[in-house]
Parts: sequence; structure tokens; C-alpha cells
Amino acid sequence: MRIGGPLLLVGCGKMGGALLDGWIDGGVAPADVTVIEPQEAIAAALAAKGPSVYGDVAEIGGGYKPAVVVLAIKPQQMDGALSALRRFAGPETVFLSIAAGKTLGYFEATLGPEAALVRAMPNTPAAVGRGITVLTANPRAGGGQRRACEDLLTAVGEVAWVEQESLLDPVTAVSGGGPAYVFLLIEVLARAGIESGLPEDLAMRLARTTVAGAGELVHQAPEPASTLRENVTSPGGTTLEALNVLMAPDGLQPLMTRAIAAATRRSRELAS
Repeated sequence: MRIGGPLLLVGCGKMGGALLDGWIDGGVAPADVTVIEPQEAIAAALAAKGPSVYGDVAEIGGGYKPAVVVLAIKPQQMDGALSALRRFAGPETVFLSIAAGKTLGYFEATLGPEAALVRAMPNTPAAVGRGITVLTANPRAGGGQRRACEDLLTAVGEVAWVEQESLLDPVTAVSGGGPAYVFLLIEVLARAGIESGLPEDLAMRLARTTVAGAGELVHQAPEPASTLRENVTSPGGTTLEALNVLMAPDGLQPLMTRAIAAATRRSRELAS
């Protein structure tokens, strides 16, 4: 990975922990990573992996200068954390935030106008190395800093960039919330099976395994999802009967469109 210097990870919950594991597996030397984690039990487990671990930024020596500061804390914790991190703001350090709802403008107002910033929207499949993260940056983030942030997030899945920060709102709606929609699909598919007479445990097993298998198939196949759907839909068969319901004018597409619009609207409200 092309980090270019020390790496400071602020917060090591589920997403921060997944990132740290991905970095180490990807070749980042644990000695190059410093973690801020106030929970003692988590901090002790992290220290065993090799990084330096502190409970507070104030404990880090004055000569320390990270190349990247990764902000992996909850949005409601951000105000308190940034005041201590402002000493790192400058052209040599890029701040990479994975906190939902905190805009580039928010970080510029808190860290100062010279701060190099990258804002990212990951999703929870990063925990198994199958996430996707969309990033955007302010003009102070140089090409090398953008590549460093991209490398760090590629450790847990795919990466894409957008130039317009406003696009992170529909990104949040589609991929940020997307895993929850898929989990709901498993629930309702299983429930429909139960209502058709299947035992509960078998219905849930069928739903979970089918969705997981279909996801892996679409991941590996070069064809678009529409072609894969057509490949399993026989003329006059049972799948077509179900799709006639799901693809009706009042079926799944308008429902999902309304859902994504609602989530996008809420993302914009939270960022305002």
C-alpha cells in the first residue's frame, strides 16, 4: 500500500477493526499504525496485533506527524475528537472520514481551510472484505493522498470516486443501507415460504443460502443482473409467475425507488 508515512486510526469499532485487519493483511506494518481507542478491553486486544494504542490523542508525542488520519468514530463523537486532532491539519496529512453525514464543509470549518480531506461512504460487507466504498475529496487532497486513501479502503472491498459530494447521499441510500435491504429480502422470502407451508427453519435456510449464492453468482458472472435473471426464467414457468408480480407497475421497482428516495432525503437532512 502507498501510504507514505505513519497511519493514525481514530476509533476501532467494527468498521475500524475491519479496516485495521485489512491493512495488516495487505502488508501495512503494524508498527506504522497508531490507534486511538479509549475502551481498555479493545485497546488491549489491538496492542497484541502490533500497533501503538492510546486512549486519547493527547497521549501522542508532539513530534508525531501522520500521513493519514482515518476517522472511524461515530458522527456524534466527531466534535470532541476533532479539536484534539487539529494539530495534524496541514498539507502533509490527509484526513479520511468514514462517518456518515459529516460533510467536507464541516471538517473544513473544524480543522481549518488548509486541511486535506477525503470523505468516504463504506458499507458493512467490509467486515468480510466484500464491501464497496465511494469517496470524494476537497481540492487540498493531492493525487498521492487520494491514492493512499483508495489503497486503505481497497483492503476491505471495491472503491469508486465521485467528484460531486452531493452524490454521497444517494450512495448512502443505495450501498450504505443496501445490506439492510438484502437482509430484509431474506426475512420476507423466508416468511413467504413459511406461509406457503414450509417449516420455519427450512424456509430461513433456503432464503439465506439462495440470496448468498445469488450474490456470489452475480459477483463472479460477467453478465448483467438482467441477463442472469432471464437465464433462470423459463417461459411459462414458476419463476415467471412470481416475476409477473414483482415486476408489475406496483411491484418491486417503484417500491425500491421510493425507499431509496426516502433514504437519500434523510441523508441530506442529516448533513445539513
